[in-house]
Parts: sequence; C-alpha cells; structure tokens
Amino acid sequence: MSGKIYDYAQVCTSVMAIDSKIRFAGVINERGRLVAGGMKENVEPLESEKDDEMIFMELALRVKMRKEFDKQLGCVNFAMASRERALAMSIPLGEDILYVVSEPDVDYGVLPKKILEIINS
Repeated sequence: MSGKIYDYAQVCTSVMAIDSKIRFAGVINERGRLVAGGMKENVEPLESEKDDEMIFMELALRVKMRKEFDKQLGCVNFAMASRERALAMSIPLGEDILYVVSEPDVDYGVLPKKILEIINS
C-alpha cells in the first residue's frame, strides 16, 4: 500500500457512506494531525477538541510502534478497539492513518473488510 496515492477526502467520504453508525472518518498524519475528513454532520462528539488532539497523537505513536514487528509478523491491515461508547479502527494509508469511529454496536466483522475494499480499489 505504500506506493499508492490516495484522495483522502474521497476515502473519508466513501467510508462514511458505508454505514450510518460511523461517526468519524479522518486521516491522521504521522505527527498526529488531522489532515482530511472529520466528524459526521449532526453527530455530537464524545470528546473535546483538545482530547481529539491527544487521541490523534497517541494513535500516531501506537501505529509507529506496531511497525517494529512488521518484519516478524507482517504489516498491520487494521487495528480495532472496542469501547463502551464507541468502536475505533485505524488503517494504515501509506505513512498516514485512516481513523474511523463508529457506534459500538456496528458489525465489526464486516466494517473493516468494507473499509479495506475502498482503500484497495
């Protein structure tokens, strides 16, 4: 996936259209900054803007740390965290990260596959 050029805005729009339970689709750069996408319209955020910044920086760090094991285990396709109030996924996009947050009751067996289809098409 590293050599592919993505239209980040289009990727985020396409991911949002997958399921009405998706709350957020954004691309985070390697420094933890949001560079495209964001919260779905008319959806109340679960955290503050300041918390978003911390979440994005922590996500970028976690993704970098996971790369340490690529040689032994292969590249990460996606990572998922199931929480009481949300389901969060991170999907590598070259050097950047697609971050998707949905309602906790979304079908987590289907959603990552649909997102990967968009990314890989």
